[in-house]
Amino acid sequence: MTAAARRAGARRAPLMLAAGLCLLAGLDAALVLLELPAPVTADRLPKVHGVLLVLGFAGTLVALERAVALGGRLPYAAPACLGAGGLLLLAPIDLAVPRLLLVAGCTALCLLYVRFWRRQPSAALLAQGAGAVCAVGAALLWLGGLDVPRLLPWLAAFLVLTIAGERLELARVGALAPSAEQTFLACVGAVVTGVVGTLMWPMTGTLILGLALLALVAWLVAYDVARRLLRSTGLPRFTAACLLAGYAWLGLAGALWLLGGPVTDGTRYDAVVHAVFLGFVMSMIMAHAPVILPAVLRRPLPYHPSFAVAAWLLHLSLALRVLVGDLREVRGAWQVGGVLNIAAVLLFLLMAVTASVRATRKASSRTASARTASVREAPAPDAPETSSPTPLAEPDRSRTPR
Repeated sequence: MTAAARRAGARRAPLMLAAGLCLLAGLDAALVLLELPAPVTADRLPKVHGVLLVLGFAGTLVALERAVALGGRLPYAAPACLGAGGLLLLAPIDLAVPRLLLVAGCTALCLLYVRFWRRQPSAALLAQGAGAVCAVGAALLWLGGLDVPRLLPWLAAFLVLTIAGERLELARVGALAPSAEQTFLACVGAVVTGVVGTLMWPMTGTLILGLALLALVAWLVAYDVARRLLRSTGLPRFTAACLLAGYAWLGLAGALWLLGGPVTDGTRYDAVVHAVFLGFVMSMIMAHAPVILPAVLRRPLPYHPSFAVAAWLLHLSLALRVLVGDLREVRGAWQVGGVLNIAAVLLFLLMAVTASVRATRKASSRTASARTASVREAPAPDAPETSSPTPLAEPDRSRTPR
């Protein structure tokens, strides 16, 4: 790795740190919402829990990845505003300040997609751009005073469409048929229609949104490369398993919306929220972390089989929380599942950091060893004639009398 790449990674590290702090604060707020002891118990935390994780954490990661891909300094305004807005949600200041920063960050993210579109338009970019527009809508509605449960469809659409657009980009590598892209765009349009409809006609809009998500899941399962990679080994198999599990959770959320209509509180609301943002979004983050994080931070993150332990813990604990705790209304299962959800996320974070630090140290050690070996193997330079004292001239014995 070149020195320039290391410097670039170091400049991006504060933005990644801001996203990480938003994640930790969101997990702390989750303990408060589970009515369990938490390290920090500020009154504001439960109120900003959802926005903190979606826009502060995941939004900063998405914007940072796009800024790195676009290049230059100005694109980093998007993750900077989102990260700062997320952190200021934790500060004892007027909520209008972080809300304005989040609006600015989401708007800047939309502008990044405009620049990408000018380079090369595509259906994948259109889906991701539609997701960013939903993020702007959520931030504006929250700034206007709408409560977070009413924002849920907007926040969900932001990350669902962003991830779906990324998966379309990979599916196109396998020579995707034009009709498949048209079907994909129809699903995207239906999702956006449902999201907008939830404001004006909550029941109709929610039913459309649920049906659209089910159609999008069916498309992803049919055309994504995940099914083919499931029979492989190592990182490809881990990624494929996380993707398919995530699609299953997104399908459950779509079914709950389709069959139950709008939800703003209670156990079914908890089920929808965590099926989308833990089952789908967090599973996608785990799946892509070994590829995306090295590209952003310029630090290695090799896959390790222990990553699967955190992923299994996430999905099994989520099943306990949602299927037993929420849908069967068993309070103990809801709390235990929620605590294990948090443990799974923290475990993956710990494993990723440990693997990255070890890989970085090994790389540095190999580089140092290679430099030492090259110095030892290099031939010594010829000594110049003036490098040693000139010996005294011997007398000319042929002229010396005997």
